[in-house]
Amino acid sequence: MSRERRKGGRAGKAVAITAVAVAVVGAGAAALGFDPRTLFDEAEAEANTETPATAEVVQQTLTETVEYTGDLGYGDVIGLDCLVNGTYTALPAAGDRIGRGDEIYAVDDRPVVLLYGSLPAYRSLTAGTEGADVEQFEKNLSELGYDGFTVDDEYTDATAGAVEEWQDDLGLEQTGSVDLGQVVYAPGKIRVDAVAVELGDAAGPGGALLDYTGLDKVVTVEVELDDQELVTVGDAVTVTLPDGTEATGTVTDSESLVGEETGQSGDTEEVTYLEVTVAADDPAVFDGLDQAAIDVGFAGDTAEDVLTVPVEALLGLAEGGYGLEIVSGDATEVVGVETGMFADGSVEVSGEGLEAGQSVVVPS
Repeated sequence: MSRERRKGGRAGKAVAITAVAVAVVGAGAAALGFDPRTLFDEAEAEANTETPATAEVVQQTLTETVEYTGDLGYGDVIGLDCLVNGTYTALPAAGDRIGRGDEIYAVDDRPVVLLYGSLPAYRSLTAGTEGADVEQFEKNLSELGYDGFTVDDEYTDATAGAVEEWQDDLGLEQTGSVDLGQVVYAPGKIRVDAVAVELGDAAGPGGALLDYTGLDKVVTVEVELDDQELVTVGDAVTVTLPDGTEATGTVTDSESLVGEETGQSGDTEEVTYLEVTVAADDPAVFDGLDQAAIDVGFAGDTAEDVLTVPVEALLGLAEGGYGLEIVSGDATEVVGVETGMFADGSVEVSGEGLEAGQSVVVPS
């Protein structure tokens, strides 16, 4: 995964390339025995009869974008251990998607079912049991369509009656109680990432069973610690797909980690960085992509209420620096300007007599 930091500001390079190209044309023409200045004079005379393309000097706020390249995946991988003794008689496959009420696996032909919640199952539930885990279970039972009980923190005889119906639908013995290991809780639907056992293997409490993730694809980015001020959970970012499509996203998690990096000398050194998770505001933008490299743009420095022009309006001056060709009626005048921030194809400019609303010449 790349931690390369990229930001705007390449207009100077483009101008330099243009100057070199003109010099090469002149030298080549001289070698052929004619004066290239006549061509430029004719081109200039023709150009002077045409109306130049222009853009407006705009007063606005520019925000620098700092880009990092991240990896598309399914986010954190979570391990699931078995909680019961027996033999594995049914297992999912990597890539399977499992929702509320669905069987995850089976031990001795007894299904273990996925329910939604943040509190792990840690005990058996039976009539008379009270607690937050009871309420969490009853919410799931209600969402699965079972009724006749009140969703609260008390496991009553009415709850037991609904559980018997649920157990009957699962093909289980109708005890009215929920044994530890019969249900597994996750925040929502899960995707099986890898399975560590095979059918017929012995099952037992604490044995590694499988790894799973959420369903939504996310981008994981390694951000240099020097740029940590760019990253706040909840911040808006831009994501750029391999085909150039841009979309909006949100920082959903940020964690400081320590890793190793090989320096230019070949020595390995310890580095601290931020592992940042970004979710697309519309998850569908990642449809059809798998393990792709995604560029993520974080909002950086801001220049408020500054005069700006398109980057291509800048002229490289012979004496150095930059200028703009200002349009005034039927005439134009080149004036020197100071440049500031580059962002989103625009550049901050300042100079004597420069005002918002003026027209500047841009390449047509």
